[in-house]
Amino acid sequence: MEKEKYIGEERRKSPRINVNFVVSYRIKNEADNHDLTQSRNVSAGGMLLTTNRKFEKGTILAMCIRFPFFTKKIEINGEVVDSKEIVRNVIYETRIRFAGLEDTLLKELHKYIHAHLKTSA
Repeated sequence: MEKEKYIGEERRKSPRINVNFVVSYRIKNEADNHDLTQSRNVSAGGMLLTTNRKFEKGTILAMCIRFPFFTKKIEINGEVVDSKEIVRNVIYETRIRFAGLEDTLLKELHKYIHAHLKTSA
């Protein structure tokens, strides 16, 4: 089944690129419930993850991400904006809004995204 391409007006504040980063995540208030996945795409404001469960809108996830432009792993929180089932009871697309990114990381993420956009144009 092919996904429908959105043809309406762009509503995102930041450009988004299709990149895969390894992401470890858990619900912030649950200490022993980690899972591992990859990002599908990322912007300076958030990312799309493939998850093995549906999350309620507003759920806060504690995430650990390895960006290629940073030597250390980054631990940040993200708020679930939407989570929808793709394959029944198996795969979900979960949209995350970053919460409280440090200015240094935000600047590096902007630079990485814009460099990626230039090379893929």
